[in-house]
Amino acid sequence: METKEFEFKGFAMNGFVALFIELLIIALSVCAIVTSALGLFQAPYLAALGFLLACIWPIGFRKLEPNEAMVMIFFGKYRGTFTKTGFHWVNPFMTSKKVSLRARNLNPDNIKVNDKTGNPIMIGQILVWKLKDTYKAMFEIDSQTMAGGSAGNAATVSVSNRMRAFESFIQVQSDAALREVAGMYAYDENEAEAGELTLRSGGSEINEVLLSKLNERLAMSGLEVLEARINYLAYSPEIAAVMLRRQQAAAIISAREKIVEGAVSMVRMALDKLKAEGVVELDEERKAAMVSNLMVVLCADESAQPVVNTGSLY
Repeated sequence: METKEFEFKGFAMNGFVALFIELLIIALSVCAIVTSALGLFQAPYLAALGFLLACIWPIGFRKLEPNEAMVMIFFGKYRGTFTKTGFHWVNPFMTSKKVSLRARNLNPDNIKVNDKTGNPIMIGQILVWKLKDTYKAMFEIDSQTMAGGSAGNAATVSVSNRMRAFESFIQVQSDAALREVAGMYAYDENEAEAGELTLRSGGSEINEVLLSKLNERLAMSGLEVLEARINYLAYSPEIAAVMLRRQQAAAIISAREKIVEGAVSMVRMALDKLKAEGVVELDEERKAAMVSNLMVVLCADESAQPVVNTGSLY
């Protein structure tokens, strides 16, 4: 989106030079008043003009720190953005709105959304943002009203209130972007197709999509998100217990598969070893009984209690 922001090109003077001129005007005004009172030189109008100028002159002083900017307005018309740090003097009739260009963190509250499969989940994010375009931030969105001011009392709105207004705008848009991104993916692999990206496994890829969606929404506001990442992800409380049981069941099934696979391998090894070394000759019925007993011992959750056969094998 094209920007209308440009650097302030109006007259600006070093603040200390302007301060010296202010003191000089005051001194000349006092001299004019004294000489008029003593009758040495009648200059009452000059003294009044000097006194009026001495009252108006200080309004033009401006102080700007690094990574701060002032949006300059002359009777409602945008005259540019002043970014020179230090102590300066500008036209006293120029209205300035100071904003911060420094990076800021935003950690909104976790929100409840539905993932791609419709499961309710709790998700949270953390953002690093900054003001990129002062014109859009001041005039494309109603930041003045959000900051608690109006066009008539712009000077009374502090920088912190103005930045909180921008933060509030970002929070609303970030919630909308997060809901959109969460609805594009399933929570985990149990609900997704094979190889499909999920919220749990996506990691940096999901964060990049979230960052892109956020900056698309904030393009018209002059605000930019430098970094966005999901910092909280969990099932919603009403289904958390059910999903936990499902995950436990999946874990048990996976563990059982490994146990059975290992038990079959051990039984095969035992039979092959007995046959190779000629320890004992077993018919098919006895082999089946041995396999059954070994599988019970190897796959049981608890230790098996052996029963010793003291009689004949047959």
